[in-house]
Amino acid sequence: MLAVSAGCLFAAACGPATSHPAPPATAAPASATASSPVPPPSPTPPTGSATPEPATATPAPTGPPKFSATISRVARDRLKYSWRPGCPVPVRDLRLVTMTYWGFDDKPHTGELVVHRDAAQDIVSIFGRLYDWRWPIHKMELVDVYKGSDFESIDADNTSAFNCRPATGSSSWSQHAYGRAIDINPRENPYVSSDGSVAHANARKFARRPVKAPGVINPDDRVVRAFERAGWEWGGYWSGIKDYQHFSKSGG
Repeated sequence: MLAVSAGCLFAAACGPATSHPAPPATAAPASATASSPVPPPSPTPPTGSATPEPATATPAPTGPPKFSATISRVARDRLKYSWRPGCPVPVRDLRLVTMTYWGFDDKPHTGELVVHRDAAQDIVSIFGRLYDWRWPIHKMELVDVYKGSDFESIDADNTSAFNCRPATGSSSWSQHAYGRAIDINPRENPYVSSDGSVAHANARKFARRPVKAPGVINPDDRVVRAFERAGWEWGGYWSGIKDYQHFSKSGG
């Protein structure tokens, strides 16, 4: 009895053990929604990288230069061999024409002619057309380069104008002595005697007309017509002899 009572007293003193449960987990509010995905950041270019240079446009190809010409007074020392006292025209009436011409090499060149002042503008206009047509000229130098020798100038296939000399086979002044005549590509356009002979061996294959070749002048072609429009005559129309290289402002 004592033992039971003591046990009961002990139990009463201690009392039953009381447990305190943990509070329940709180759920996320129903109103909360998942946030939109954030795109990843753009990659940062490495420092020190070269900045690309803008593309450079390729320049358009350029063609040959346009025809150009100047007319100026000619100095006496430029005519060391082609002019002398007693010539039918004074130096003051002559003009130096410096102009572009189209060569047999399909390239532009600069040449010189001396003509009378009243023929200078005709020459510029006509040779401007020849250049635009790409009609070739072998060379264009003053006859003084050949010490005034008409033969040497022709043999070099040189286009020239003024030279104080008589007409071929005559004692009278040539129109070249007045600066009113020009010889163009004399190899391709030779002087042909009435018997059909030519004085220059390099011109023999060009002694007859028509001839289809660069730099050749044929009857009624565009070169002849260009000179005719300016009032110049062609030696290729002469009877008997033919001077295919020759154009003159006053005939002869």
